[in-house]
Amino acid sequence: MLVVAWAGFPILVGLTGVIGVVLVALVITAALGIYRLVTGAHVAWHERLAPGRLAFSTAAGLVAVALAIQLIPFGWDRSNPPVTAEPNWDSPETRELVVRTCFDCHSNEVDYPWYSRVAPMSWAVQLHVDAGRSEVNFSEWDKPQKEADESAETVIDGEMPPAYYTRFAHPEARLSDAELQDLINGLEATFGSDDGDEWDQDDEGDD
Repeated sequence: MLVVAWAGFPILVGLTGVIGVVLVALVITAALGIYRLVTGAHVAWHERLAPGRLAFSTAAGLVAVALAIQLIPFGWDRSNPPVTAEPNWDSPETRELVVRTCFDCHSNEVDYPWYSRVAPMSWAVQLHVDAGRSEVNFSEWDKPQKEADESAETVIDGEMPPAYYTRFAHPEARLSDAELQDLINGLEATFGSDDGDEWDQDDEGDD
């Protein structure tokens, strides 16, 4: 059960299944090594297969890998670059909703939680922040944001905010139906949409 949980955990927090497979492989390798140490040649074969020894080796392998991956430097950068410009929000309420649901991945005002210091959660946070900022960064509106007009559509389609984000990491980002509709309306009013009027960042910058 421990190995299964370890395999599913990366997927649960939005990492790829490949990372889960790699982590499981590391745990199994470590567990086998520990198992060989605790079951020396002097131990009878039937005793080597004792459930207690297997459970201990698996748990020990899990702990060993969990400690070892803390040394991987990816995810250690928890810096926030300067805020250079923000969109011309249609209302303060829209900005408040976007801050609640989007800013922890799509801005330079990320509030890094405690688990961002513990791998593999730190990997997930780093990947999501890097990906989010590269798609739309509400803190660097002086730079091109080509996917800004898709913001409302991603909310309508249920892509944003992701389920793992609101269920596990940031329950405060859960919105009521009314708040969700207000967010969609505000995003469309601020940026337009794929199906409607196109938002022109150059025009906004000239205002």
